[in-house]
Amino acid sequence: MASEVDHDGTYPPLDVLKPVAEGIWIVDSGPLQVFGLTLPIRMTVLRLSSGDLWLHSPTRFSEAPKAQLEQQGRITHLIAPDVAHWSFLQDWQRECPDALTWAAPGLRERKQVQKADVRIDHVLSDVSPPEWASEMEQITVRGFGFSEVDFFHHPSRTLIMTDLVQNLETQRLPVGTRIFARLNGVAAPHGRAPIYLRLMVKANKRQAAQAAARLVDWQPERVIFSHGRWFDRNGTKALRRSLDWLIR
Repeated sequence: MASEVDHDGTYPPLDVLKPVAEGIWIVDSGPLQVFGLTLPIRMTVLRLSSGDLWLHSPTRFSEAPKAQLEQQGRITHLIAPDVAHWSFLQDWQRECPDALTWAAPGLRERKQVQKADVRIDHVLSDVSPPEWASEMEQITVRGFGFSEVDFFHHPSRTLIMTDLVQNLETQRLPVGTRIFARLNGVAAPHGRAPIYLRLMVKANKRQAAQAAARLVDWQPERVIFSHGRWFDRNGTKALRRSLDWLIR
């Protein structure tokens, strides 16, 4: 449970590898301060069949998690999975110069990204690249000014998402963020995308609904995402509920 004093939304211990399944870990970090909100953030790590490590939405860099990661494999792929999750890329790029950076469509064109001179080696699509095609599928959910690439890891039946599901536990949050979570429908245990993001995605509803239906059709056992309590069991049922605003 969260501390009675520090309502910062996070899931301690922070910035350490936590095993999820064979070859899968999460790293909880934060809190992030975004538009006055206090949010937890999470990185997901996969060890591919090649032994290489795949870092989804890298969180803040420090030597401790890097050392833990290097005990598990070589850091080879840095994934910026949607247009909002790129802030920590440069630190990881600097410390892991041989790693390739893969980004969601549209990220490279963002003025903030260009101004920061973030290196992007490859743009993700609906087709998995050879580096992980034998073990993961992926699909892009697009909206007005938004795109997110979601990944399904077949060996573990784990779906890896970013912002399309947010499931914030209100007892962990400061008052302002707690009110936001309840008003925007992202409060656990019935979290989903916040209202503003739902409106952006509904601008492209036909394609987005098809992509969301495919996420459910994969029938994940667990669903990991970037903000809040992830679905560690009954993943398909929880996912279908969280996407009910997009697919009926």
